[in-house]
Amino acid sequence: MANIPHIWTFTPVGGAVRVKINSGSDIAHLGELDRKMWTVLSCPAKNLEFDQKTLELIDADKDGSIRVDEVIATAQWLTGVLKDPDVLLERGTELPFSAFNEENPDGAKLLASAKQILRNLKLEKESIALEDTADNVKIFAETKLNGDGIITPATPDDEALAALITCITEVIGKATDRSGADGVTADHIEAFYTALADYAAWQDAGTKDVFPFADKTADALAAVNALKDKVADFFMRCKLIKFDADAAPAVGISVDKIGAIEGNLAEAAGICEEPLAKPAADGVLPLEAVNPAWKPAVEAMRALVLEEGKKTLTEAEWAEVVGKFAPYTAWMDAKKGAEVEGLGIDKVKEILKADQKEALLKLVEADKALEEEALSIEAVDKLLRLNHNFYDFLNNYVVFADFYDPERKAIFQAGRLYIDQRSTDLCIRVDGPSPEISGLSGMYILYCACKSEKLGKAMNIAAVLTDGDVDGLRPGKNAVFYDRDGNDWSATVTSIVENPISLREAFWAPYKKAARWISDKVNKAASDKAAKGEGTLSTITESATAKPADGVQTATKAAPFDVGKIAGITIAFAAVAGVFTAILAVLKSLTWWQWIVLIVGLMLVISLPSVFIAWRKLRKRDLGPVLNANGWAINAASLVSVKFGKGLTQLAKFPKLTAVDPAERRRVAWRRFWLCLLALLIAAFCFFFFTDRLAPYGLPFHKPQPVEEVIEEPAAEEPAATPEAVAEPVVEEAPAE
Repeated sequence: MANIPHIWTFTPVGGAVRVKINSGSDIAHLGELDRKMWTVLSCPAKNLEFDQKTLELIDADKDGSIRVDEVIATAQWLTGVLKDPDVLLERGTELPFSAFNEENPDGAKLLASAKQILRNLKLEKESIALEDTADNVKIFAETKLNGDGIITPATPDDEALAALITCITEVIGKATDRSGADGVTADHIEAFYTALADYAAWQDAGTKDVFPFADKTADALAAVNALKDKVADFFMRCKLIKFDADAAPAVGISVDKIGAIEGNLAEAAGICEEPLAKPAADGVLPLEAVNPAWKPAVEAMRALVLEEGKKTLTEAEWAEVVGKFAPYTAWMDAKKGAEVEGLGIDKVKEILKADQKEALLKLVEADKALEEEALSIEAVDKLLRLNHNFYDFLNNYVVFADFYDPERKAIFQAGRLYIDQRSTDLCIRVDGPSPEISGLSGMYILYCACKSEKLGKAMNIAAVLTDGDVDGLRPGKNAVFYDRDGNDWSATVTSIVENPISLREAFWAPYKKAARWISDKVNKAASDKAAKGEGTLSTITESATAKPADGVQTATKAAPFDVGKIAGITIAFAAVAGVFTAILAVLKSLTWWQWIVLIVGLMLVISLPSVFIAWRKLRKRDLGPVLNANGWAINAASLVSVKFGKGLTQLAKFPKLTAVDPAERRRVAWRRFWLCLLALLIAAFCFFFFTDRLAPYGLPFHKPQPVEEVIEEPAAEEPAATPEAVAEPVVEEAPAE
């Protein structure tokens, strides 16, 4: 019969269709779910607000990243050892013995181990809780053998063996047993007995001919080594003088150097650098006339090495003295088993003679024989932890349901950041700023460096702002971050990824940018003016104080008058004035409603592009790129809508209060007075400006002007001109000269 495919339930979550985990059967069949339908393909195994030990249990290969295969393997093991996988949805911290699937070999072992744990704890009940398995030390405190291959002084019944185990921990090293006590492993025991044998053999090789000065050989060698380099230096100086007598001043004692030493000569380091004695061509070291700084070392060497009363030393004699130590030096170089040297040769031989090595190794083998049972005890802790936490993990891995649940928080939400009269709950631990990747999210992100003096730790977070304005935000601004445990951290903004936060903020953004641009220009112009004024003042001061050269007269040459430049400026000013006059004429001809339409139209033309861009980005705000920058592999859209974003970022809401300070009340009163006066002036301007234009609408405050009736009378007819009445033109002649 063909296998019937598992039927999944799907639900829309965060702008994407996702599978819903409704039952233990869904968890058992996770391996059948198409990987293209998983919300997450990989997530980090650290820096999450989740039980760290549970994450380590799921991360089977310990590579620091939890992948789909590891989640599926955990789900199959977990649903296999439980009789009813639906118990996982209850998130319980305790399991009754009846919940174990005894038909499954692993389930049967887990049940036996659970009962063993309760016996070790001396508890009588039919269920096991997470608190029962949380402390291995408590579980194994009363047991001598616990399967970890480590034996402690409490393991053997023989006191001699117990003392020997303590000796090994002090000499070779130690390991921590499951019971919490210090113990040793088979490797420690082998190393201990090897060191004992090597040290004893080395000591046996130290015959009398190895010690030329008996028990004082070590001290004698130390005394010779202290002078070895200085004596060799002396004999070389002597050889140089013998080679060339003129070299004596150069290789001898420098009187000038000694004279240049200041302070107490007994404490001067420079004297030690002078020769051991005054070199001479004969090459003989006078033992009673040596450098005072080396006198104690020479006397110690004479007492231990040379014959009593010997006053000089040649190079050949010195070589003979050094050669006596060759066997001793070779013996010391062959030294082995130094780890047990502190026990002394007598104790070493006593332990070797007792030969209890095999007894210790048998105890280790007996302990390791219980390894499988002990590991099963640890597996019980694994089962209880996964029973309590695995369903929550799936809701953050397969579905992403916890992020969109207002009653819960996702495992990547690290805490809450307070900054600029708001708080945001969408804070994610990151290794550092990743603006190139996070910028694709369409979100406004503050990267902050956080430090806790109380915890002695530091971390970086990416805080996403989804409401409010951004006027006061900038790199370097300080804030306070509270983690999920309530610990406070000092936070400093290190970088910002800028994106729209709201449509309201986008509408006013062009005007704020223009205001900032004007402010910057004004500030720059003022700074330039101030700098220019200071420069001019300095120039005038220098000119006034400067003295002209004798016989030289200074004259200021006036700049030539540039007619073309003045004409160009005049034409440009006339053109601007004409355009301005035309604009004023058009504006003056507008009616009141046309003014309103004009103002609204201008605002829409300026703000609509910004609002449209913000609307598109707000619709596509995706948390995925932010998580991808922190080591996640997000496989589906995780949109943050405007409505959902308002729940992630909370703004401060202050009640309206009446000022208590009399000075503040006066300031408020004056502010209201000036606002009312401004409103009256604007109203008066509008009234007088639009009065003539409101006449056609018959508004009541318009006073019509009286119209006088003009009656036109017909003009009187003039008589027609007669021929006689037409006068001839008179021509006056000019008088003769």
